[in-house]
Amino acid sequence: MVMGLRRPAARRPALPGTDPGEAAAGAARIGNRALALWLVLLTAGVVLLDSLTGTDLPLIPLLVVLPALASVFCTVRQTVGVACWVTLVVVGSRIAATGAFWDVFFLIGFTVLACALGVVACAARIRHATEVARLRSAAVALQRQILRPLPVVTRQLRAQGIYEPIEEDRFVGGDIYEVVQSPHGTRVIIGDVQGKGLPAIGAGFAALGAFREAAFREGDLTAVAAALEDAVVRHNAFTAETGETERFVTALLLGFDGGDRVSAVNCGHLLPRMLHDGAATKVALRLVSVPLGMAELSGEARAAETFGFPLGAALVVFTDGVTEARDATGAFYPLDERLGRWARDEPRELLRSLQADLEEFSGGVRRDDVAVLVLTRRPEGCGGLTTGHGPAAAGPA
Repeated sequence: MVMGLRRPAARRPALPGTDPGEAAAGAARIGNRALALWLVLLTAGVVLLDSLTGTDLPLIPLLVVLPALASVFCTVRQTVGVACWVTLVVVGSRIAATGAFWDVFFLIGFTVLACALGVVACAARIRHATEVARLRSAAVALQRQILRPLPVVTRQLRAQGIYEPIEEDRFVGGDIYEVVQSPHGTRVIIGDVQGKGLPAIGAGFAALGAFREAAFREGDLTAVAAALEDAVVRHNAFTAETGETERFVTALLLGFDGGDRVSAVNCGHLLPRMLHDGAATKVALRLVSVPLGMAELSGEARAAETFGFPLGAALVVFTDGVTEARDATGAFYPLDERLGRWARDEPRELLRSLQADLEEFSGGVRRDDVAVLVLTRRPEGCGGLTTGHGPAAAGPA
């Protein structure tokens, strides 16, 4: 399921029925020609040194380290080739040399054993890498199946966006977003789970499920936030019993009733940006409460506030995967400066520019999920809820 505007990463074509992540896990890091060239050069160098040192210090047996090195960078087939080559060179050199029978016999046996261990290590490495690739693919697929595909169009607004989950298992985050058409208008949430790793996804899904139900049921946006708080607390209680770390969720809840005012409950999330009349400004929300899951630490109840949202304006909400992206010098991504350049662009073009600029700024190195929504009002009397599905949803419409 494709979510909004997403440029797929360039990968080698995989065989039919093969997962691209599994194919990449088992792919060679060095080509056959380069491997053969280095193998010949190293062998020639060792043989030359062996001839110079004489029989007092035989160096050719040192070639047994080559299969171990190959097991780190090569495929099983390449490692087997290196092992066979080393076995032939060592055995041939020892047979040609004079020496005690048992010395030659034990050297040959040691060489064969070392080469076999290199092949076994290579096979184990690739099997482990394949299992990790499957786990990463499953986690990303799960995120994509639960989060709604973009764009989403309701009676009150159009939501377009980009969602780029990171596929590194220890860095995968719990970014969430949702747009719900309810009897009380359109409700929107964007949030980010504290911490990284697969357990963060569980806390995010707990909050997401609670939002989908409460957004439709509750008339007050603060009641929606209270339902999410209860859901995250219950999830943390369960994870504590299983030994996992408790997590909190920063979230921004928005309510649109079709007018020119927007209701907002900010649970420790980043402030949205408003694009209007060619300028990008930060929406100054004054009532910022603690993240979801931490209400018992605060003596103040969550409260809603409103701000203006004129027709023709665009509201940009996002997670910290955008603002905390870094360049090669360690500088953070200057989101406000960039949004000012694109304030007059259509949402589709703005998202394309933002995605390409983030990729260039970070050099393609990301350490967190990226989720961005661009929300625009629809004139009164428009149709109901529609969402993007399948290949047609590859970009904001």
